[in-house]
Amino acid sequence: MDSEDMKKNWVRRRVERGVKFAMFGLVAVTVFGFVVKALWNWLMPSLFGLHALTFWQGLGLLVLSWILFGGLRGGPGRHGRRRFRERWEAMTPEQREKLRAGVCGPGREFAAPLAQQKD
Repeated sequence: MDSEDMKKNWVRRRVERGVKFAMFGLVAVTVFGFVVKALWNWLMPSLFGLHALTFWQGLGLLVLSWILFGGLRGGPGRHGRRRFRERWEAMTPEQREKLRAGVCGPGREFAAPLAQQKD
């Protein structure tokens, strides 16, 4: 197999992966839209006397809540692990032990950050 065939196969796999990702995203957004609509129509009219929503209104409400509550910025796990690792490295051994005891409780194991596990 020459480099031209390898490049074509790589491009084809990337396109297939992109199409699968887009299809999964479309299905997920559709499902979440229906879930928001169903929950709203089940609760809000009977509790507060509000009108029922259509699918598109439910989808709009979902998008609005993502924008208002930070759902589009990648979530807390993106930078939280790095900050935890930095704090972990700045701790004294006594502070680390205290954290392990507080987080895990007696008899449970604690996985140190990757930087500490490599030592």
